[in-house]
Amino acid sequence: MSDQGKTISGTAPIAMIVAPGSGHGKSMVTAALARLHKNEGRTVRVFKHGPDYLDPMVLERASGNPVYQVHGWMTGDDEIRWRLAEAAQEADLVLVEGSMGLFDGDPSSADLAVSCGIPALPVIGANAMGQTFGAIALGLARYRDDLAVHEVIANRVGSSYHAQLVKESLPEDISLLGAIPRSESFDIPDRHLGIVQANEITNLDQQLDAAAEVLKEAGLDQLPSEVTIEASLPTAPPRLLEGHRIAIAKDAAFAFIYPGNVDLLEAMGAELSFFSPLADSELPATDALWLPGGYPELHGEQLAANTAMKAAIRAHHQAGKPIYAECGGLMACTETLVDPADGREHSLYGLMPGRVSMAPKRIALGIQALNTEKGELRGHTFHHSQLETDVEPDSRTTKKNGSEGERVFRVGSLTASYFHGYFPTAPELVADLFKG
Repeated sequence: MSDQGKTISGTAPIAMIVAPGSGHGKSMVTAALARLHKNEGRTVRVFKHGPDYLDPMVLERASGNPVYQVHGWMTGDDEIRWRLAEAAQEADLVLVEGSMGLFDGDPSSADLAVSCGIPALPVIGANAMGQTFGAIALGLARYRDDLAVHEVIANRVGSSYHAQLVKESLPEDISLLGAIPRSESFDIPDRHLGIVQANEITNLDQQLDAAAEVLKEAGLDQLPSEVTIEASLPTAPPRLLEGHRIAIAKDAAFAFIYPGNVDLLEAMGAELSFFSPLADSELPATDALWLPGGYPELHGEQLAANTAMKAAIRAHHQAGKPIYAECGGLMACTETLVDPADGREHSLYGLMPGRVSMAPKRIALGIQALNTEKGELRGHTFHHSQLETDVEPDSRTTKKNGSEGERVFRVGSLTASYFHGYFPTAPELVADLFKG
């Protein structure tokens, strides 16, 4: 984050993988494409549109490189162009995975494609349809005059005859890039927040290699067209955390960490270390803690049984040292977590009064912002758990439509919320959160 105002330009084959909606298989197609070209010896960079922690874990494993979020509202268009331009300077292939349907959300995946001049490459699940495939492709291509759609991918075709049907159904100016047959190698297990975390899938690398071979046999090993992206380098953040030590929880229970957030802390001068609340018995030497989101509800018994770590976190809090807890981190900071599997109650860190249990359906989803005098921290929320507490919130986030969002609690040196922040949007506020 230097050379403020300098313009950079990058040119590389770039494709934005999109779909008519969720469930068409674009995530695994993107991952398989990344692994296919990585296995061919190419440097592959992948980006994910919109708030998401789980898909990027698989995409990172597939490509062998960090996966950053790009979203016109949460990260900003300037950052999108900067990240893509930098990637295009070094990579042989750049892929951007869209979110939900091509035109869903504000901003949508289509907005990003148009803003950066990238053609959209729809993945359309062809199962349970024939010639209707062409109508869907036509609709995606014609819905916006400023969006380029030249090719489509048919996913989950049942036979060569089925593939021929969908190919013949396309209008003359849209070609079928490839038809992917149904294959178990594209099936990833999921749970209430999305797909299972990459490090929990024991055979993921073999599965990605197998999916890559399926794409190669389907003729999807060709590179997309080159795109040139120009951008200005961002302003270097102030060194407000110079020499400040921050310990970050990272394991199977706490893993929802945007790489852009880590980069920002380091750029502000913070000295970072990582620890496991599940396995470690003590904290690293640190001035502040960050307990990010994740799946503490799946590890309540083990978290509760690690009495040494509980004592260390409580001592950190009692010493008045800052703790920033997001979503799963908030859940762990309460007194009681109800196990969703058997209903047992586990005693957790007890930094704030409260009881957390899982709801039968999603409680909250969407982009939000925390507005303060030190800046607007943009981010999002997505959780299936519900918190019962008598603690009055210190503030609340605001949804993009202006309505009230998540509660933000301050209990001593603890700041906790279901809200996930994207740190680069408000460096001064983030510095305050970790300095207390």
